Amino acid sequence: MLGSDVMRGYNDMLILCLLLAGDSYGYAISREIEQRSGGEYPIKETTLYSAFRRLEKQGYIVPYQGSETQGRPRTYYTITDEGRKAYTAKCAEWRVLKTVVDRFAKEDMTDGSDS
Repeated sequence: MLGSDVMRGYNDMLILCLLLAGDSYGYAISREIEQRSGGEYPIKETTLYSAFRRLEKQGYIVPYQGSETQGRPRTYYTITDEGRKAYTAKCAEWRVLKTVVDRFAKEDMTDGSDS
């Protein structure tokens, strides 16, 4: 299972990715992240809502009140044009990061040289 420290820099990307498909709310987003990760990353509620606040502050998402569920209106989130641009930039950053880390991640750890 992945720890939150490993995923910290990419929570925003995961959320923005899901919002590209359509508006959604916290619980549904957290379940989708856990499902798509094959259960390897059950995002914590505090992590999720911290990310929502950060993304909103940056102008990447906009919250709005949706339909009531059990007497309480549900907060939905929609991605903005700036959020789409941020998602694209984060994906490009991920490709570079993955390339760099792959240069160090070895199956055979008998020595540190490339032979």
